[in-house]
Amino acid sequence: MNSRDHNFRRMEMRGMPYHGGPGEMPPPGRPDMDQRYGRPGQAFGPGTQMNGGPRRMARRIDINSLLIFVLVMAFGMAIRSVEQWQITEKRALLAEADKAIAELSFLKAQINPHFLYNTLNNIYTLSVIGSEKTSDSIMKLSNIMRYVTDEAEADFVPLSSELICIGNFIDLQKLRLGKMVTLEYTVEGDPAEYQICPLVLMTFIENVFKYGLSNHVPALIVIYIRMEKGNIFFHSQNTVFDHKKHPERSGIGIANTRKRLEHLYPNKYTLGIDQADQLFTVDLVLRS
Repeated sequence: MNSRDHNFRRMEMRGMPYHGGPGEMPPPGRPDMDQRYGRPGQAFGPGTQMNGGPRRMARRIDINSLLIFVLVMAFGMAIRSVEQWQITEKRALLAEADKAIAELSFLKAQINPHFLYNTLNNIYTLSVIGSEKTSDSIMKLSNIMRYVTDEAEADFVPLSSELICIGNFIDLQKLRLGKMVTLEYTVEGDPAEYQICPLVLMTFIENVFKYGLSNHVPALIVIYIRMEKGNIFFHSQNTVFDHKKHPERSGIGIANTRKRLEHLYPNKYTLGIDQADQLFTVDLVLRS
């Protein structure tokens, strides 16, 4: 037994820790020695390095990974939220468009039968008195019906087609005008390059003949249409008679026309309606 082992045995029997001599390593298996000097390859203690390097670096890497994960998740949720919002917005716009189309179809359905009903009444009057102009009136009505059923279903039609329909309607109304009525119908400008919402003018023209006629008192009816610089100008005026009421002027006829203008000419029309000095006046401007 060498001196080193002898010293270790002697210190162990006395219960004292062995510190070894200069340059000596402690014998294996002693916890107090392992704790003080560490195992081979360890500088200060079990699982430690200078300044806690690996553990601190691992902790820093874990925090960075967590932050990246949170950012990726948040970004993904944001993208998903934007996609859902776009889908919802698109559905709302489609629903609004469908509603507008359905409402326009409903308004047209209300206007067309009323217009045809009054025209048929005029032709019936001609047939009762045996007028030779009955057949020509039926042909004009046929042209009007063809226009209403075939062309007027569109949101916009050529202004020239609308003027032909208006001309046929006025010709039918002339057949029943008495000597007390003065009619002034004027069209100025070239309609070739213009489009218009179908039957939008017909409501006002129909009301002029429905409420502005008299067999006993002089009556003036003015209908004026002009096309200029991309704009369509409409003016109508008729005498107001106290014995006639005008339910449509504040009811379904003009109210529906206003709705159609709002749908098809948003911020592109001006409508003025005035009643003064026994004259009812309508001024409408349609801007392109």
